[in-house]
Amino acid sequence: MHSIIRVFCAKRFDMEVKMFEPKTDKKTAIFFADGCEEIEGLTVVDLLYRAGIPCTKVSINDKPEVTSSHEITFRTDTTIKELNFDEYDMLILPGGVPGTPNLRACEPLMEQVVSFYKKGKQIAAICAAPGIFAELGLLKGIPATCNPTRDQLLIDSGALLSHDTVVVSGNIITSRAMGTAVPFGLAIVSHYLGQDTARALQENILYCV
Repeated sequence: MHSIIRVFCAKRFDMEVKMFEPKTDKKTAIFFADGCEEIEGLTVVDLLYRAGIPCTKVSINDKPEVTSSHEITFRTDTTIKELNFDEYDMLILPGGVPGTPNLRACEPLMEQVVSFYKKGKQIAAICAAPGIFAELGLLKGIPATCNPTRDQLLIDSGALLSHDTVVVSGNIITSRAMGTAVPFGLAIVSHYLGQDTARALQENILYCV
């Protein structure tokens, strides 16, 4: 009886567990600094994985380990020094404090964010991180949203401040906070795979709005 149960469980496990199946050749990279808001970052990673969109977790530290603002330590896929930015189509910045200021202080990352924007490639940020785009002068004259603590920064930068959950303006996607991490991730899914795919994923994870 025990051997039958083991065989059944093994077969069931094989049926349920699927390896990553890419649905696009576009690659995204999400950047983590110490003090990041882990939910804003890892929720996006989870949704992109489910959708089949390649997403590389990148530490701006010299090592892959990152400790979040809530003292949760996790391991990324690589470090920024090892990343070939030319292979990627989108750069994603989660928020958090002091994670956002730490990202802002990473000059190699800031140079690439500006470069991606100028080339028409995709950049995305959530919570406090859209403030980075504002400081870099990338939001002038376009709709964008952020955490309420960064509202004035966006206004002062010339952005058209929105309080929508997610705002897509050309090649820039912005969102508001940890509570909007799912729609933020779904917006990225929609960008690459269409609204129908994003809606199907939303239903699959039972995300209700």
